Amino acid sequence: MKRTIIAVGCLVLAGPALAQSVGEKTGVNSALGIAPSTEDFVKQVAISDMFELQSNELGEEKGNAQEKSFAAQMVKDHTKTSSELKSMVDSGKVKVQLPAGLDSAHQSKLDKLKAAKGKDFSSDFDDMQVSAHKDAVSLFERYAKGGDNPELKAWAGKTLPALQHHLEMAQTLDKAK
Repeated sequence: MKRTIIAVGCLVLAGPALAQSVGEKTGVNSALGIAPSTEDFVKQVAISDMFELQSNELGEEKGNAQEKSFAAQMVKDHTKTSSELKSMVDSGKVKVQLPAGLDSAHQSKLDKLKAAKGKDFSSDFDDMQVSAHKDAVSLFERYAKGGDNPELKAWAGKTLPALQHHLEMAQTLDKAK
């Protein structure tokens, strides 16, 4: 009986994670340079933007002067990309349901930032921004090259230079430690 309850509990908790393809979830697609499915791309972009908005709102509040400036730019830019993605989904040009919240991995990172103070906050924030933007650049590059939705593929290609610039900015933050 206990095993059944535990198994059901695991399935309920794993549901959102299983919604993403195994190749994308494990990083295999990224390592092989394979484009994500449209559904995986949209879900990852939406979750990434939600994380960027929430983590950078914390950066505006808790960061040093350089981090506050960076965070303000990220909030502005990621609000724009979130709006553009939502518009494509709402128009029916992209037929995917947007996630309602962060996945557990991003929520865990956000919780860590909320609890951190001072130099610990700066260290965690800077590292997370570099990592998040490396992931975003990879995701957008792969979809821009091999995505299967023409409008989304064009948008990924158009958005990629801004994300590459964000990565450079984040790496500068990381070096300022």
